[in-house]
Amino acid sequence: MLSGSAPIAQAATTVIPKDSFSSFDDFWKYLYPWGSDHNGSARMAESQVDVDSGTLVLKATPTTVSDKASIHYLSGAVHSTKQITVTAENSYTVYGEFSSPTAKGTWPAFWLNAASGWPPEIDIGEWKGTADNWFNTFNTSSAVKSTTVPWPTDLSFHSLQAVLTAEPNGADVRVDFSMDGALKATHYAKGYVGKTLNLIINLQMEGSSGTPAPADGATYQARNVEVTIN
Repeated sequence: MLSGSAPIAQAATTVIPKDSFSSFDDFWKYLYPWGSDHNGSARMAESQVDVDSGTLVLKATPTTVSDKASIHYLSGAVHSTKQITVTAENSYTVYGEFSSPTAKGTWPAFWLNAASGWPPEIDIGEWKGTADNWFNTFNTSSAVKSTTVPWPTDLSFHSLQAVLTAEPNGADVRVDFSMDGALKATHYAKGYVGKTLNLIINLQMEGSSGTPAPADGATYQARNVEVTIN
């Protein structure tokens, strides 16, 4: 390096590119990492997932199933084949653009969940039947930091982002949440450094979003989802 020259900034490493849904099998798997069911009244199924011109489309449709009376819908969920582990050396940016339903009984999400145990959990997008998005960080099952921001009800696309950076103590992770390019909240995730996280996109129904859900179901769309190591 020449005397007085500034160091060259290291370029970000792309883990999931913005066009990943067009190469679905390289970057995504169907269902939740643990299977088809979770909190709420929707059972996830591959048939409820579509990709239209690079946009992920998840559809919830009414149904009944013989083995579980509480299931009222079939819906869609996907999770990334690439996992996220924040370290002192590697911070991450997780980004996406979403058209989300906000009607009572619709419960879409864009979130990071522990690959083993629980928590960690970071909700970058969570809509619970109102015109709000929830940013959530779980430190324990009862110690949860939440920030809500208004979300339009016209199904227009808006961007969400979380930047995850290890704190100087070597244990905790700072999470900076943004919507449409504007910083909205900063949370601190206790003990998240070195914990492996799965990225999940799903359309759940009812549960925390209330009942009844729309009789004709709902649609949730995601595009330009990107994960980079900074």
